[in-house]
Amino acid sequence: MASTAVLRLMSDLKAIRNEPPEGCSASPISEDNLFVWSATIFGPDETPWEGGVFGLRLTFSSEYPDKPPRVRFTSEIFHPNVYNDGTLCMDIIQDAWSPCHNVCTILTSIQSLLTDPNPASPANPEAARMLQHDIKAYNKRLRKCAQKSIESL
Repeated sequence: MASTAVLRLMSDLKAIRNEPPEGCSASPISEDNLFVWSATIFGPDETPWEGGVFGLRLTFSSEYPDKPPRVRFTSEIFHPNVYNDGTLCMDIIQDAWSPCHNVCTILTSIQSLLTDPNPASPANPEAARMLQHDIKAYNKRLRKCAQKSIESL
């Protein structure tokens, strides 16, 4: 009998295949393991992220959807709410997790976080400082990040 986590992950996969959020895609890395997914987020248009293609890894536990997945960028990223190892500091996959969230809402939230960072809770203090004190340099760094993401494809 399939576990709650497996049933929910199958439901999430069906949802993202049938109605993928704009600018996002995701699927399990292998057909044998529903618990590790690869995801892609495209940099939102008309932002310094535009044109970028950013990879992520979502790792689900057997307690999903009661517990959030671990989410980490596999692409290099410079952002106030992303640690150097690519791990995100984002409330919906931490303290504010709710089983009503799914892969689609997680990816949409991450895409939104790209353009609406929270420098008050920085995982990357350098990015937070640059955002607050030198927006031009910050945006230039994001453009480089977006360029690099395409080159590494």
